[in-house]
Amino acid sequence: MNKKHLIWDLLLRKLNQRKNAKKLNFHTPNGIALERFIQIGGIDQWITIRGEDRNKPVLFFIHGGPASTYTVFSPLLRSWEKYFTIVQWDQRGAGKTFRRNGVNGSGEITFDSLANDGLEVAEFLCKHLNQEKIILVGSSMGSFIGVMMVKRRPDLFHAYVGTDQNVGPDPDHLSYQMTLEGLRAAGNKKGVQAIERIGSDPLKWSRKDFDERNRWIIKSTTTVPNMIMDIMLPAILSSPGHTIRDIIDIFKGMNYSLDLLFDELMTFDIRNLGLEFDIPFFIFQGDTDSMTPTALAQAYFDDIRAPFKEIVLIHNAGHLAAFARTEQFLDELRMRLSPLVDSASKKDDISLHLVKPI
Repeated sequence: MNKKHLIWDLLLRKLNQRKNAKKLNFHTPNGIALERFIQIGGIDQWITIRGEDRNKPVLFFIHGGPASTYTVFSPLLRSWEKYFTIVQWDQRGAGKTFRRNGVNGSGEITFDSLANDGLEVAEFLCKHLNQEKIILVGSSMGSFIGVMMVKRRPDLFHAYVGTDQNVGPDPDHLSYQMTLEGLRAAGNKKGVQAIERIGSDPLKWSRKDFDERNRWIIKSTTTVPNMIMDIMLPAILSSPGHTIRDIIDIFKGMNYSLDLLFDELMTFDIRNLGLEFDIPFFIFQGDTDSMTPTALAQAYFDDIRAPFKEIVLIHNAGHLAAFARTEQFLDELRMRLSPLVDSASKKDDISLHLVKPI
């Protein structure tokens, strides 16, 4: 999408919202379409729960960011709701949760507090949906939070699925090198100069450097959907559940949360949480992800010890792979996660049912 298309999205916002509202509408005997605030961590936090059959496996998304709410992606995931109950949660400091509580009412925002909040949400879901366990999907920065959650309470989860899996330290500067290569291939001298000035060491970056770096990373990858112009902005503008005021607060929440989490985000090393897991461990990664490089996710995955583990590449996808290639991602989830949940409900040996890597 270019700026011209973005202007059209703005002009057609109401029409697109109506189309998406109609798309999200369903009537099934055992369906659920819940949007509400619940008390989590002492404050009101926003969740959505959607599925055509509430007895289907629950997929609980932990969004990235900081504070990049994924509730705007519900129309993109409509086809998923036939096979899973999809749960989106606006974390402390994000989206409608931020709008309800504001700066003064949001409380402490750290990776630790977000993980604790997430576990409270997971407990609520198990009880409310009458499910013994759920599937946790951690995306981008949310993969840090997701791994913290499954390490603390593996009893709540069938499996962990990391997507846009963030690892932390990038000793080989893969993201830096990939970005430079992409910008040079595109003849973008301005971008090359900016990235070389910012450098590869996150400990030397300012907030401004971090934001600018991310913009150039996105521009450097032209062979896959642009995560801002093709995925996030169209979803935000056409979401039937978000007013203009909601959209403004989404961006305010992002800015506020990044201020609070910046130092932690720059130094967090997921390996320090431990490499041994008590539940099946999956990574679904875009094959052309330069924001959270696929090779880094692979190296982390190789060291993981779990009852079962598998890494799946989402083809022709960069960052936000679940929303760039929704049907491919869904097919992989159904193939690899549905047998796991079915066998768990029958108390079988899950290793006999899971799809083996080729």
